[in-house]
Amino acid sequence: MNDQAKAEPSIWERSNIVRSFRWLCSWRGIRRVLIVLAWTVTIIGLWYGEENWRGRHAWNRYREATEARGVSLDYATYIPKSVPDEQNFAATPFLKTFFQPSLSILTNDLWLRAVDHIAETTIVKEKNRRRFTDLVAWQLASAALQSGPLKRGQKFETDNADPAARGAAAPAVLEGMQPDAAVFAELRAASSREYARFAVVYDLENPWAILLPHLARVKQTVQRLNLEACAELAAGQTDPALADVKLMLSLSDSIKSEPFLISFLVRVACVQIAIQPVWEGLAEHRWTDAQLQELQARFSAYDFLTDMEQSLKAERAVGTLTADLLRKKGLAYLVNVGSDNGSQEQFSKLVAYCIGRVVPSGWYDQEKLNYNRLFDAQFQGVVDPAAKRIFPSLAASNANVVDTQTAFAFLHGRVIARLLLPGLKNIPVKTARAQTTADQAAVGCALERYRLAHGQFPETLEALTPQFMSRQPNDVITGQPYKYRRADAGQFVLYSVGWNEKDDGGVPGQTLFDMTQGDWVWQYPAILP
Repeated sequence: MNDQAKAEPSIWERSNIVRSFRWLCSWRGIRRVLIVLAWTVTIIGLWYGEENWRGRHAWNRYREATEARGVSLDYATYIPKSVPDEQNFAATPFLKTFFQPSLSILTNDLWLRAVDHIAETTIVKEKNRRRFTDLVAWQLASAALQSGPLKRGQKFETDNADPAARGAAAPAVLEGMQPDAAVFAELRAASSREYARFAVVYDLENPWAILLPHLARVKQTVQRLNLEACAELAAGQTDPALADVKLMLSLSDSIKSEPFLISFLVRVACVQIAIQPVWEGLAEHRWTDAQLQELQARFSAYDFLTDMEQSLKAERAVGTLTADLLRKKGLAYLVNVGSDNGSQEQFSKLVAYCIGRVVPSGWYDQEKLNYNRLFDAQFQGVVDPAAKRIFPSLAASNANVVDTQTAFAFLHGRVIARLLLPGLKNIPVKTARAQTTADQAAVGCALERYRLAHGQFPETLEALTPQFMSRQPNDVITGQPYKYRRADAGQFVLYSVGWNEKDDGGVPGQTLFDMTQGDWVWQYPAILP
């Protein structure tokens, strides 16, 4: 019996783990493991090779076809060339300070001291009609400043659009803008220079981190000039007002060459600000025929649809470059590029970096391909610069298609598209608003010139050509002439059918450029002479 007990194997000897370990350590086991590893590495290598070839091949075919159409996908080609300072409007001493945040020259004017206390500049209101600048409120703020800084939350607002009251308030406003006089004189003298190139550092390694501090300051300068021009008009000083409007437009156009969509949007916003004093001068019949001709020529020259298309091409190139940077830097590039917010973010970057290292390079090519294809899909047929047309229905349907196709973005190689394309869906409507405003301002100037010559506005817009307008602009929404009719009290109504593509008879929506209802209307208050 003892012999039988000795023959029975121990628990250790019967262990599956031990037997497996012994097998693995045997030559036979090692050989089989090496064979499996070799096959695994071969399959993974073939898979990587196939993914890389497939992505690279598809991207190269798309890139060649796109570049054959004259569209560059290289961001560097959109960077404007530098120009000599003597030819550069942006090289004036004042404009150079826009890239020195610590240096602020305009610190004591009425606009800066009171802008946060004027209701029309701080309280968002649903306005569907243009209104005169509240010069009486600015006058009240100017008077209050004589006793010291304004209190937090203190607001000034009136409904007094009476020409006499606005004229009486204008001197105080103009006095408050005197600290800007030397700067504005400097800008006017330099505005005739042929070019404008701000000192932007175009970083190809991280284009999303390019600093653009000048954009906000350009807009603020235009807002200052807007207040001054409106006060000058109310005071009957039309020549200085015209000079200020022209300077506002020159400042707006100083960022035209920049390959950034945000620069385009700031520019159109500045042009729309510049139209405010033009509208006020037209409403009160203050401009002379010679002045109107200058203004009409400036606004007739704007082609925001072509400018938008160029900005979108540059935006596409930046998105394409982003995929290359992801390949180079790993997915960590997407985690708050250029910032450091603590250990949690550092861990996220580490994880993203590790994932990015094992992703096939062909997937980055697929990202570029899908981003560009969806970019095409979003804007396909939406804008026709040659015909100066924008198609709202197509813009909406295309955006919906892109939203659907970028769902589950990571699984389908559409991460960059998902991140970048949703922010572009409102670009067409903003462009349509800007072009409509510029067109209406030009037509408004021609109508006022007709009134000066004939004592009343014409029955139809056709009466303006060719004497007062060589060519009438068409509504960018319909491609047809803008709608027009004479109204009571010697006024008129000029309008676009608006984003809903429906003629509402010149009745505006809830806002001046409502996206869902009403027309986009240009008209003057009937109470004015």
